[in-house]
This record gives sequence, structure tokens and C-alpha cells, in this order.
Amino acid sequence: MIRTLMMLTFWGLCLPPAALIFMPWTFITGDITVMYWAFMWGALAGVRLAGIRARIIGLEKLDPRRTYIFMSNHASNIDPPLMIPLLGRRTSVLVKQELFKIPLLGKAMRMGALIPVNRGNREAGIAAVQAAQEVVRQGLSMTIYVEGHRSLDGKLLPFKKGPFYLAMECKVPVVPVTISGSHYVWPKSRFSIKPGRIDITFHDVIEPKDFGSREDLMENVRRVIESGLAPEYQTQNVSSTATMEMQRGTA
Repeated sequence: MIRTLMMLTFWGLCLPPAALIFMPWTFITGDITVMYWAFMWGALAGVRLAGIRARIIGLEKLDPRRTYIFMSNHASNIDPPLMIPLLGRRTSVLVKQELFKIPLLGKAMRMGALIPVNRGNREAGIAAVQAAQEVVRQGLSMTIYVEGHRSLDGKLLPFKKGPFYLAMECKVPVVPVTISGSHYVWPKSRFSIKPGRIDITFHDVIEPKDFGSREDLMENVRRVIESGLAPEYQTQNVSSTATMEMQRGTA
């Protein structure tokens, strides 16, 4: 409980200085870079205050000059403030619309080209995907939690179709990402954070030429993300497939 309050208090204390220093600077210069990385530093510092450690796997394989769509699972509120700063590049994110109502935070997110999405409104969802297309076509990477909201038990929920429509339309390479351990550290059903380690695995890039149909791409991304989860969070099919592949390899 204490670590959770420390993290939330730290974030709350960071907002006023950010509004007084970095927002005016951004308005004057027209450059979001300084404010973006200040917010990323604050996000990651708060997570570390909560006793959370991260192990990054596979990020070094990515080309820093390319634009990607990162597609990740989502089991905890700790996922975005941990994962996004660790990308080492500026990225846009689809964010639930309610967060944009927080005065200083909402203004900062709009300036950072983050995109609000109303998860309960189909037309608003389509508009969000269209806005994301414009962002990606400008060369900015996009991070999307493809389940649409947090999983209650740590297992994958059904994927939203919008992110895959976005990838097909923009023909931008997709990077499946598995976040493992965040459900233990801070599940949806609990307020307090448990200190611990979270693994963030960046899987091999799926190039546009290998997409196939939208359904093929969705199935492939789901299989890859799920393969990086701990066995207790995988479905029987994934676990069985992995076992069969191991048996073939040792035969």
C-alpha cells in the first residue's frame, strides 16, 4: 500500500512543475520532445519507486529508424508507464477517453499526439483508428494494447479488430510484445502494488509482406504474444503446441 501511494503521490507532484515549465516551452518552441521525455522519466521513476523492476528482451533487434506498430497484451495499469518509456523512442498510444478529462494530463497527452478512444462506441473507435493512421503516416510509431482493456485474470482477452485494420492500411511492420508479470505485481482487482519483476518481450517483427489477411495477422500476433506468457496464463492450445514442438525437437 505504501509503495502504491508513493508512486501516485510522486506522479501528482510532478504534474504542476511539468505544466509550468515544459508546456510553455513546448508552446514557444513547437517541439514536443523535451516535454515527452520529461513525462517518460517521471512515469518510469514512479514505477521504480513502487519497487518494480523490468527485464527487457529483444528490443535491441529493432531498427531505431523505422516506424512500428507495437501490439501488446494488457493485464495491469502499470503496463503503459513501464513499457512506453523503455521503448527508447517517441510513440503515440490509444488512451481511454476518460483520462483526457484530467486537466493537466489531458492537455499534455493531446500535445504528445496521444489518441483518445471511447471503447464503448463503435463510431468513436473508427474515428480513433483513422486518427492513428494519420499519426503513423507521419512516421510516429504507435503502441496499442490490443485487448482494449485490462485482463482480470492475466490471460488474453479477445483482440480488437481496429489495430489490425490500422496495420493493413498503413503497411507498417508490427511488433508483438508480451508483458509478463504485471498481473502479479498489480492486477486489476487490487489497489496495492507488490514489488517484483516484469518481463517485456519484443518478439520478431512481422513485416507487411507477411501479414496475409487481417484475420491471419490477428491470429499470428495472438499466438506470438501468448507464447511469451507464463504457462499458467496460456491457453491449452498454446501450451500443447509448445509441448509438441519440443517433443519434435528432441525426437
